[in-house]
Amino acid sequence: MGARSIILFVIALLIAALAALNWGTLSAPTVMSLGVTTVTAPLGLVMLGLTILLAAFFLAYVLWLQGTVLLDARRHTKELQAQRELADRAEASRFTELRTFLESQESTLAARTGERHAAILARIEQLETALRQRADQADNTLAAHIGQLEDRLDRRPAAVPAATPVGVTPLTASTVPASFDPRG
Repeated sequence: MGARSIILFVIALLIAALAALNWGTLSAPTVMSLGVTTVTAPLGLVMLGLTILLAAFFLAYVLWLQGTVLLDARRHTKELQAQRELADRAEASRFTELRTFLESQESTLAARTGERHAAILARIEQLETALRQRADQADNTLAAHIGQLEDRLDRRPAAVPAATPVGVTPLTASTVPASFDPRG
């Protein structure tokens, strides 16, 4: 119970106690004026009846007001729940859209990565081919130089070689082992 309800209840008890203690005075007939006529009636009981009627009217008004407030609160709760569900669906929709967007971005990124990987592999293959060609050219050049040196050595007159160090044999075609590979 709220403070207001307690105060109203105490006031109602005081009115009832005063009416009970002064019942004789309240029920004494008196001449009353109703505006157009005069009547003889107990003024205290008429005032008590009007007070009870006023209290009943206010009680009915309070009950009607509370009922209206409860119905409005219930309607607002339903509307709030509907709005909450709508927001949840919208949020789920946004999550779905975000997931779709991220998946499309991921597939685009995967495609780009695949293209770049293929381009890098092609470039590596191209560089590997160029490197092989350069190595083959270097081998051919080295073999040609060795061949020229062998030709020069073969054309040279069979003169006594000048001071050859002991233990060192001159390099000739016959002294190069057959398994010698100048490429390494």
